[in-house]
Amino acid sequence: MYGSLFEKADAVVVFGGSNRAYFTETETSFGCVLLTPDTKTFYTDFRYALVAEKNAAGAYEVVVTSPEKLDGLLADKLASLGAKSVGYEEDVLTVARFKELKKALAGFTLRPMSSALSAVRTVKTEAEIAHIKKAQSITEHVLSAVLPLLKVGVSEREISAELTYRFLRLGADGLAFDNIVAFGENSSDCHHTAGDRKLDRGDIVLFDIGAKAEGYCSDMTRTFVFGEPTARMTEIYDLVLTAQQNVLKFLKAGMTGREADSIAREYFRANGFEREFGHSLGHGVGIDIHESPRLSPNNYEELPENCVVTVEPGLYTEKFGVRIEDMVVVKKDGIENLTNFAKSIII
Repeated sequence: MYGSLFEKADAVVVFGGSNRAYFTETETSFGCVLLTPDTKTFYTDFRYALVAEKNAAGAYEVVVTSPEKLDGLLADKLASLGAKSVGYEEDVLTVARFKELKKALAGFTLRPMSSALSAVRTVKTEAEIAHIKKAQSITEHVLSAVLPLLKVGVSEREISAELTYRFLRLGADGLAFDNIVAFGENSSDCHHTAGDRKLDRGDIVLFDIGAKAEGYCSDMTRTFVFGEPTARMTEIYDLVLTAQQNVLKFLKAGMTGREADSIAREYFRANGFEREFGHSLGHGVGIDIHESPRLSPNNYEELPENCVVTVEPGLYTEKFGVRIEDMVVVKKDGIENLTNFAKSIII
């Protein structure tokens, strides 16, 4: 299943928390996974011994150890397996940690392997997609329950707290990321932190929210107007919605991330709104809320079948912003949209 990892290395050592969780289905704050074509070893400490045995036993040899002993155990195991080259995550290890690892594994050739690990995680299995669907279902139910709570005088912070409470009540493991709840002018801030701004009639209301379920994330953005929208609000909203619909119509496997992004970007440019679209079109979603692949002007790589990505064009003016985001599975001939929440400007 992970054969591509061993094209440039005899073994791979995995230290990154998300990568460990991917391979072992166990979230830990300490540990390492050692992979070879024929063996799988999961190193962790006393705190996670029971859950590691429960989740990984049978597929992995579970070794309970301590941080100060880990590198020595890795060196001994690699030597016993006859490994000569070892892949590692260059985008995870600090300089200090890499120096320690290099010293402990002095007899082996170390080779960067982050991109190969990312590629393995990019293509989602049916089980992974099912977990993401569960997280998305929770997200949609929560937003439906919270919308009726919007009233004049309620604050962003109060609505964000309600979202969090209802996520947990509906069975989410937690939040996929901090809730973005933005009223009025705060919607111009793409990653606004909910504060004490109170809702008033005629305000834009932007929600960017997601749950985590079975270790996997969801991500959805909806923008509304609390009351009657102005002509300007309707114009911007319709532009964003049309841009997203265009992407959803043409997005498919084999297209590059740059090509996908350009569908929305060129539409905005043609309508005089190039500067108001300052972020990329979308990103991969999985164990992490931001994964590969990127739907970005800088991504010239082809999108593989069964990756899960967001499609979230947005326009941001000085007075308000509008973003609409769906999460989709990229298929050979199109997409499977995992987002079923209505897109209406008026609450």
